[in-house]
Amino acid sequence: MTSHSPLAPEASPSVSPAAPAWSIRDADELYRVSGWSEGYFTIGEDGRIAVRRHADDATAVPLDEIRDGLRQRGFATPLVLRFDDILRDRLEQMAVAFGRAIEEHDYQGRYRLVFPIKVNQQRHVVEEIYRHGAQHGFGIEVGSKPELLAALPLTAGGEDRPIVCNGFKDDRYIEAVILATKLGRNIIPVVEDYAELERIVRFAKKHRVRPHIGARVKLATRGVGRWETSSGHHAKFGLFVSELLAMHQLLAAEGMADCLELLHCHVGSQIHDIRVVKNVINELGQVYVELQKMGAGLRYLDLGGGLGVDYDGSQRSTDSSMNYTLQEYANDLIARVANVCNQAGIEHPTLFTESGRAMTAHHSVLIVDVLGSSGVERICDMPIELDLWKEGEEIPQPVLDLHAAWSSVDSENYWELYHDAQQAREEAIHLFALGYLGLPARALVERMFWSTAMKVRDFARTEDAEHEDLETLEDLLRATYFTNFSLFQSLPDSWAIDQLFPVVPLTRLDEEPDQRAVLADITCDSDGKVDRFIGEPEPRATLDLHSLKPGESYCLGFFLVGAYQETLGDLHNLFGDTHVAHIQLEDDGGWTVEETVEGDTVREVLSYVQYDVDDLVRDLRRDCERAARAGQIEVKEARDLMRFFEAGLAGYTYLEGDEHDD
Repeated sequence: MTSHSPLAPEASPSVSPAAPAWSIRDADELYRVSGWSEGYFTIGEDGRIAVRRHADDATAVPLDEIRDGLRQRGFATPLVLRFDDILRDRLEQMAVAFGRAIEEHDYQGRYRLVFPIKVNQQRHVVEEIYRHGAQHGFGIEVGSKPELLAALPLTAGGEDRPIVCNGFKDDRYIEAVILATKLGRNIIPVVEDYAELERIVRFAKKHRVRPHIGARVKLATRGVGRWETSSGHHAKFGLFVSELLAMHQLLAAEGMADCLELLHCHVGSQIHDIRVVKNVINELGQVYVELQKMGAGLRYLDLGGGLGVDYDGSQRSTDSSMNYTLQEYANDLIARVANVCNQAGIEHPTLFTESGRAMTAHHSVLIVDVLGSSGVERICDMPIELDLWKEGEEIPQPVLDLHAAWSSVDSENYWELYHDAQQAREEAIHLFALGYLGLPARALVERMFWSTAMKVRDFARTEDAEHEDLETLEDLLRATYFTNFSLFQSLPDSWAIDQLFPVVPLTRLDEEPDQRAVLADITCDSDGKVDRFIGEPEPRATLDLHSLKPGESYCLGFFLVGAYQETLGDLHNLFGDTHVAHIQLEDDGGWTVEETVEGDTVREVLSYVQYDVDDLVRDLRRDCERAARAGQIEVKEARDLMRFFEAGLAGYTYLEGDEHDD
């Protein structure tokens, strides 16, 4: 081989039998849409993911159509789409499942969902749940003074619908609850700490009220998964059984034994193993029965939250899934409570659950646009020539070895030559670190190695898709897709607890993806990335996506984001709330916008962190005037800078591109 001639043409890969054509079914299996969507989302034959009101709905609306319609209305991505039809259907699914269980097990009590506001505190969401839940007698749960203040006006006219008050309570909180009882509210303060009981009794006497009182008990049964430690004797909230007995005795001494109406427990969120649910019911049911026998006025049994969401579509007992269905959950709760009560000969209680996650997760989708990508393909398109060395000059052996591997890869030897290339690259980098290889040669080594790796990957995908090294190679060659959103604002659980959310391209699902990628947001934080995606049997480090086309609007949907994400988000890099649109789906396959909520402007987020924006404008204008007088900037340039500054303050905190210029 000469030391200065260009590399010989690449060897042509051997011809393999044609692979089966990519299908919509392949896309559905890859992204597990049928597994996690509960039928609310589906992939159309045109390769677009679409939304429908319920699993049996014959019509579906492509999400990119809704995105385009909102862009025309002035709402750029990123944006959150909330589907009220899905929210209403989730309520119906809960009511139907428990209704079937009640009928099947001859349960004499009733079922009431109480929606915990903390899961999604957005006004429209809470109002929709409360309004549509009226026909089933569903109520709400509040966990703080601000949530109580939001709930009191909302619940006017709902005298029979429960308001469960959890969380720590001071004098003002408890007095407000006692006074609200006089408005006719079925409002139940749950004693989390024994000191709260004294306050409840004191204010009940002061205002001459027979209060509805609840108590949360610490059970021995522990939860499972990420929130396992929120139960058991180390639980943040709740009374020990000894305190529960003391509470009953105190109320009896005050002539208020009948006021203890509700027994509550909580064993954690996202319970993924149904056996834990069964054990909890058995223990809590026995506590309920014993208190009833002692003369407590119990009539409500609140099993708290925990009903899981199948985020990864696997239907397994993992942190991001669960090994049971809604109907199985309802059957177990109803049947086991009935059994405990029947054995003791006491009336069946009204059963409460606080299943907020399962209620709201499905109804919201975060839509983000891809801004661009970065990967080794960019450098592999550069020429690879060995003309860095003069005639007769010795080329380092690792460079020659890489050259040989790159030029010789074919369908028979690709793994062997890949391993050779790995070794040669390590040796070449060592030579560079010692000063025996120049920077241009180091760049050539880089291009040859990554080009070799890409060839090997392409052969392996076709010839040896099950090889143990292929997944590692795919991850090594992964691209980074830059996405226009803030992980910390819109998907805080992904960053904080590695929560998996389904991610699917809105379009091109009728094309086979050709890229493995991780997602980076637009914050300047290295943690602002998504590199865990649903997979089988374990989460994957990359997501299958399509190569970007020039001028293409390639958008991704993050699904099941309706629980917790919006409220928990923060202002990292001062990226604020995104635009939100509430969408109503029509019988004919159309859609309408019920309500829009504009995302934060730069002016608003600056005010959140105590900047006086008017002062900022005045200071910059003064600086521009000084620079203009000194001849540092032209008057027109100063004016343009001020226009940019003032327009920026009024604009979206996210990148808006050129779509608003027309």
